[in-house]
Amino acid sequence: MASFFTEFKKFAVKGNMIDLAVGVVIGASFNKIVDVLVKQVITPPLGYLTTGIELADLAWVIREPVTDSAGEVVDPGVVIGYGLFLETLIDFMIIALVLFLIIRGINILREEAEDPGNKTVPTPKDIQLLTDIRDEMRRMNDAPQASSQPPA
Repeated sequence: MASFFTEFKKFAVKGNMIDLAVGVVIGASFNKIVDVLVKQVITPPLGYLTTGIELADLAWVIREPVTDSAGEVVDPGVVIGYGLFLETLIDFMIIALVLFLIIRGINILREEAEDPGNKTVPTPKDIQLLTDIRDEMRRMNDAPQASSQPPA
């Protein structure tokens, strides 16, 4: 049992759990932002353009609900509410677009940093050291080889 806790401690200290927790918290916050964006910014103009129809209330009624004289629902009927699905689909598309733009930006920065011809980004010391070693080995291989035998 002690080895289990030791292994768990190594796992947690590596940062895997911390990175995951940070990702979950940021993802939850980002979900709230997108939710407000869709419901408060995108949906109202769509409702205006569709003559005041609330997107989340859109539904296809196959069979009307039946109520009695007191207003109690006797038979709920068959209603397919597709409006909320459309709203969730818009949420997904916005999240996918934002993630694409973020990953695209990171990839552009990574490519720029890894470009050996780009002098605006400083080369990391370990990469510079490997480059220097490679260049020195090329110079040694290209230099005229002195004869290993002593002159006669």
